[in-house]
Amino acid sequence: MTTGYRSSPVRTLLFALVYAAAVYAGRRTAMVADGVSLVWPAAGVGVVWFCANRDAPTRHLDMILLAVILGLGNWLTDTSPAVAVVAAVAGLVQVWLFLWGLRRWRPNLWGAGGTGTLRSPRDLWALFAVTILTCVGTHVVSLVGRGLVTHSFPIAFSVMALARHIASILIIGAAGIYIGAGLNRWRARPPRRRLSFWRTAEIAGIFTLSVAGHVGAFAYEHGLPLSFALLGLTVLVGTRLSTPWVLLHNSVISTIAVQYTLHGTGPFAHIDDVGRRAVIVQLFCILVALVGLALALGRDERTTLLTALAEEKAELDTQKNLLTAVIDSMADGLAVIDSDSRITMRNPAVTELLGGRCSPDDVLAGTDWYGLYRVDGSRYADDELAHLRALAGEDVRGVDMLVRNPGVPEGRILRVTATALPHPDGTSSAVVLFHDVTAERRHRDELTNFAGVVAHDLLNPLASIEGWTAAALDSLDGVPAHPNLDQAHADLARLTRASARMRGLIDGLLAYTTAREATVAPARVDLAEVVADITQARSDSAVAAGKPEPRFTITGLPAVQADPVLVRQLVDNLVGNAVKYTAPGVVPRVAISADTSGGMVTVRIVDNGIGIPEGQHDAIFGNFHRAHTSGGYLGTGLGLAICKRIVERHGGDISAADDPGGGSCFTFSLPAAVTHPHLSSV
Repeated sequence: MTTGYRSSPVRTLLFALVYAAAVYAGRRTAMVADGVSLVWPAAGVGVVWFCANRDAPTRHLDMILLAVILGLGNWLTDTSPAVAVVAAVAGLVQVWLFLWGLRRWRPNLWGAGGTGTLRSPRDLWALFAVTILTCVGTHVVSLVGRGLVTHSFPIAFSVMALARHIASILIIGAAGIYIGAGLNRWRARPPRRRLSFWRTAEIAGIFTLSVAGHVGAFAYEHGLPLSFALLGLTVLVGTRLSTPWVLLHNSVISTIAVQYTLHGTGPFAHIDDVGRRAVIVQLFCILVALVGLALALGRDERTTLLTALAEEKAELDTQKNLLTAVIDSMADGLAVIDSDSRITMRNPAVTELLGGRCSPDDVLAGTDWYGLYRVDGSRYADDELAHLRALAGEDVRGVDMLVRNPGVPEGRILRVTATALPHPDGTSSAVVLFHDVTAERRHRDELTNFAGVVAHDLLNPLASIEGWTAAALDSLDGVPAHPNLDQAHADLARLTRASARMRGLIDGLLAYTTAREATVAPARVDLAEVVADITQARSDSAVAAGKPEPRFTITGLPAVQADPVLVRQLVDNLVGNAVKYTAPGVVPRVAISADTSGGMVTVRIVDNGIGIPEGQHDAIFGNFHRAHTSGGYLGTGLGLAICKRIVERHGGDISAADDPGGGSCFTFSLPAAVTHPHLSSV
């Protein structure tokens, strides 16, 4: 459908002239055939007219012209004025029903609001269904109208008219939709490839053969049903020629059938009953149109699908090549290993990381060549390997493995992650990722040793400072009153506090280094037992210091799979903060609970403390960040950073939020305890 309607009056005039010619042609066939029309091309022309001008500003003029032309055409050919009015109303109902049905079932087609053309047999069957609905509804209206004005119900006449209208709309309407959509795409269509000589010869030969065959069959006057035998030629046309040629073929063959029947020759001319003769001619035309279009559109749909499939295959090949290039360029090793421990796919990095020997169909288990060990140097059993554990349903992530073989005599530490990959046939493989952490482990060990040395070297002079400060204070106990004595006590007290802060900072740095770099040794940890021990210690400390004894509420703490030392450090830091950051004179109340979901235990620690300043709920987990720098709340700013590092090293997360009842709520997650006998293996 065109985008503008500046030429719609011209188009309306042209369609009106064509429609008038179609009405005249239909009525002329009625005059030749004893008052019964063999064809009614006006039905097809009318629906194409209103499809083309569906949204034109002249559509009301179109309706008036159609009604006037149809009414006058019937009246001028010896039809009563009342019947002519009924015919005009029925014509308007026909185009309205067609537009409504086409818009409802095929809104993408030209004439229904879209710009598409007939592309598949489904479009053809939808058009056929709309045609039948339109014609049946129209002739119900026509039959009722004729009955009201003539007091008779010409059912036989309506059946004949129904066949004529179905054939007309199917043949002319299909051609109109195809041509309209083609004209709409004319400017955007790329230049079409010229047909070869042999293809042109094939089209001309098949078309000429079909036309000549039908002319011969209808010119034959002995009454044999040769026309239906010629449907084989329609099949040939539908399978070998394009849809536009099939549409042209439908029109030509229908014209041949009608013209020869009107002139009294051909297999249908010998049917005595004129009404039956008209119905059979139209059924033949409908059959030719349906068979030809169904075959042609089916072929077009197949061609479109094959083209789309080829394009999709080319795109997939491009993506495959890109993905292969990305995987092959990875420094990490990536391998796919089946349930028989056979390597079915790998990138070049796998070969290097595993010691220069890794090709498809190699078996990773059951051989000593690869030299797969735990980090502590002990050997694996075959069922402890990462890919077999993944295939058994475990989530294997970030587990360290030592590789030592002739290709890697000095040894290499790999961090292994394995995930099951199900196949459509019910089997599974494991996708295994190898990451070289040898340098990281070496750096970690060096950093840990350095931290230990530094801490030791700092603690020795700090201990001397604390010792001499204590000795100086003891020496001043027996000194007589002197103006400088109070100043000396104050200076030594400041020195004592500074030494304590320095010792706390060194202890915090050591704890942070341990949480960040020390080897994590996961084991089953009874969280309830750890929390009970820590809360009891906090209560005892508060009583000993003369402070309010905290009140703890502990519910539903399951076991976790984590490093026992780091878990104790994590819980102790969070519980200690909950008790420490409480307003003066307020009894600390801490609620600790947990639940399990998706293999992770989520723990919540809720307090009634002073809360977290607005906008600092994420910043408090940074290094050396202190949310409360006043009010006597001392600290190094490393406690929550240590907690975050511990949780992250176990694959969990930690967050802080305000508690609706006042105070804070800290939430962290740790892996739930598992029952696998080889928890620390790959």
